[in-house]
Amino acid sequence: MAIEHPVAAKTGDQTRIHNIGYRNYDGPRLGRSYATRSLYSQSLRGAYGLGRSVKSKVLPMLLFVVMCVPAAIMVAVAVATKAKDLPVDYTRYAIIMQAVISLYVASQAPQSVSRDLRFKTVPLYFSRPIETADYVRAKFAALASALFILTAAPLLVLYVGALLAKLDFADQTKGFAQGLVSVTLLSLLFAGIGLVIASVTPRRGFGIAAVIAVMTISYGAVSTLQAIADAQSINGGGGSGAIAWIGLFSPVTLIDGVQSAFLGATSAFPGGVGPSNGEGAVYVLVSLGLIAACYGLLMRRYKKVGL
Repeated sequence: MAIEHPVAAKTGDQTRIHNIGYRNYDGPRLGRSYATRSLYSQSLRGAYGLGRSVKSKVLPMLLFVVMCVPAAIMVAVAVATKAKDLPVDYTRYAIIMQAVISLYVASQAPQSVSRDLRFKTVPLYFSRPIETADYVRAKFAALASALFILTAAPLLVLYVGALLAKLDFADQTKGFAQGLVSVTLLSLLFAGIGLVIASVTPRRGFGIAAVIAVMTISYGAVSTLQAIADAQSINGGGGSGAIAWIGLFSPVTLIDGVQSAFLGATSAFPGGVGPSNGEGAVYVLVSLGLIAACYGLLMRRYKKVGL
């Protein structure tokens, strides 16, 4: 509240001294948990451009529509033709649409963290009750939640459509539940990788390019090596045993291996043969280890930034 104290001055002189005073805040102090929830909510909304300019909404909303439209078309075909099953399994949908998911991660992971680095607002967060772990958890959870919405929404469209087409309720519910488990793991893994890469640079463009490169190159390289190993096995070279182990080196094939081993999914590996249960256990451990490693790397990164 500003209080003006006029000072004696010569006639015609308008000089004044402004004594700027501030009132103490007497309201409730909501603490770390409230600040963390607010940061999570703001980051989740920002992942879809909510509360931001129209330009910021275009890409995430477009990608969301692109994810859901094929599911709606499949449902329409199933209802019109009175099919006995959906053309695509729930667990296969995210693997088929992995390019769209990767593009979403590449666009939104830098948006979530790069601006804070570029404008040096991270130390301001840590000057309040919020701590490094709170910031990392909020950002990680927000991007993972945004990815879950992106990947689970088309599965819900498929499930509702299957029920409208009067397909078997028990089979569809089981498949839908398996699909949700798969996209939950995918959301956590992709969010962790995307945030780690984006947190390295304050430049959003570099972050987008780096995430796309990691997702695309790793999947392309693994798919190529698996195809070579499959060709060698067909020619008697004994490369079939290497196909499952090569799949450990790409986020997409990791998810594919987990769901084909334990969720009854058809594998996209060459020959359609996924890892065995024993190999699938390794896939699960590697996936969970990567998620934990991403969280740990983010903690180390932001401890340094907040100093």
